Amino acid sequence: MRRLPSACLALTGTAAMFTLAAAPAQAAPGDVSTSCASVLTPAGHVDVSWGYSSSCGTQSFSPNIKQIKQLTGLPVGTVVNACASTYQPTGWIQTSSYYTSSCVYSSVPSFSHNAWQLKRVY
Repeated sequence: MRRLPSACLALTGTAAMFTLAAAPAQAAPGDVSTSCASVLTPAGHVDVSWGYSSSCGTQSFSPNIKQIKQLTGLPVGTVVNACASTYQPTGWIQTSSYYTSSCVYSSVPSFSHNAWQLKRVY
């Protein structure tokens, strides 16, 4: 009987790892999802936060997980905050830049501006 809970726990951990590693399939405008840093941010999305998770398989505590936001489909005039670890999508302009600890995406962080405020212009 002890094997069943252990097997369920192992399967749950494996499922969570695959969920983190996969890019969002069909995100709605404004949706935020989480993925491992090794997964490229899809077109039309921006990084909005970085952190660490042992489920993404690194041995150090360097940022290895990110939250990404779907921007495609948001109306003109929408303003969002995004990490400078990705380029802003077509139709979006940078209106300001600033530093935030939630956008530290390097194991050698600095206090330089690492985030943008973006506005949809077309």
